[in-house]
Amino acid sequence: MPDNPWFWYTPSRFSLCDAADVFVFLSGFASALAYGRCFERAGLWLGSIRILHRCVQIYSAHLASFVLLALICVIGNRWVPEMNDIQRLNIVYFFESTEQALYDLFTLAYVPNYFDILPMYLVMMAWLPIFWALSRLHIAVALGCSLGLYWASWQYGWELTANPSTGRPWYFNPMNWQLMFFTGFAFGAGWLSVGVRHRWLASLCLSLVLLSIPLGHEATYTKVLFWGELRAKLEPWLNKSHLGLLRWVHLLALAYLMHRLCNWRPQWLSTALPLAIATMGQQSLPIFLTSMVLSYAGGIVLDQFGRETPMAVALVNLGGMALLLLIGQVMAWLDTKPWKYLTSEGLPQREFHGDSGPFEGRYRWAGQVLALPFLIGLAVLPALLINRQHLGPVGSDLVAQTTIPKDQSIQPVEVLVPETEADKLIDSRQKL
Repeated sequence: MPDNPWFWYTPSRFSLCDAADVFVFLSGFASALAYGRCFERAGLWLGSIRILHRCVQIYSAHLASFVLLALICVIGNRWVPEMNDIQRLNIVYFFESTEQALYDLFTLAYVPNYFDILPMYLVMMAWLPIFWALSRLHIAVALGCSLGLYWASWQYGWELTANPSTGRPWYFNPMNWQLMFFTGFAFGAGWLSVGVRHRWLASLCLSLVLLSIPLGHEATYTKVLFWGELRAKLEPWLNKSHLGLLRWVHLLALAYLMHRLCNWRPQWLSTALPLAIATMGQQSLPIFLTSMVLSYAGGIVLDQFGRETPMAVALVNLGGMALLLLIGQVMAWLDTKPWKYLTSEGLPQREFHGDSGPFEGRYRWAGQVLALPFLIGLAVLPALLINRQHLGPVGSDLVAQTTIPKDQSIQPVEVLVPETEADKLIDSRQKL
């Protein structure tokens, strides 16, 4: 969220990695569970078809998110004119060179910073069948190729262009970030495993996480000379665009500690909030798109009401979190397709018989009354969205074009329309 005061209290401000690292690692882990079994069961060809289907979904979601966020920026500029949201989101190129930018957007040659996660994820998914095919030779071959690509990207500076007008590369270089994705895949597929009972490993991971706090906390390393100098020396190992190795190691340490924690008290995961969060994870793509929209919309709301009021900031943040939880539940409910299995009375649907009429049984109209306002509003919505300014006046052929000199003011003029022409106007408007 733009200039969110709560941002400084998120875990990313106290560690060497952030939500992007967690997202990519868990995406690889989940891909092993979802697509690894598909490759084993259906083979490389049909497994690749399923991967292609997922790639189309990710690509479509990326384009839809850009168009929707661009619309929100336009609305934000009209609502809060003093804040240029188009400039803040850094999508000026799209509005200044729309024709070329639209082509670049669809070919992924134009990837603004805020929209760079899904294109990187798309590349990871496209490489997944190759990675799986290499693993059939030997697991070490697949992992070795991943490490080799990571090294070559650093060595030769391989990058993809994200903005043709400036030459800026992708913020998340897929040649580097594939290491995080396929590391998660290797753990999810069971190729790599770590025992839960290793106390020395838990102590090592915990020490790494605790020592990294002053390196990740900006208020500390900018004021304390020792931590500031140490971070400056380690900066190439902390680089986010190219996935510095310290970020990779730090994420693995966090993952191991969370693994230990979940195995220590597994019943915690059965309570209401963890289950709701797990449901959001099962709806990862729509939840991710919704979070993008809500975060930027929340920033526009804070532009209007100010960020100095703790109540407004809390309302926007907590309201966004609540909406994400709610949308996760709604999406899970829609996945069950309840309209296929329930009757109008909320009872399980009976088996259909050919001699049954379409209106057999008693329809409980009283229970459907609450849906009427929604249906009426839905029916009226197209009429409300019509921009009357775009409708030319009926009988506009009667209006003559007049050029008014700049040094003359416009005076109101009363135009008398003959009675016969007025009747035509009234009749035409009645027909409309």
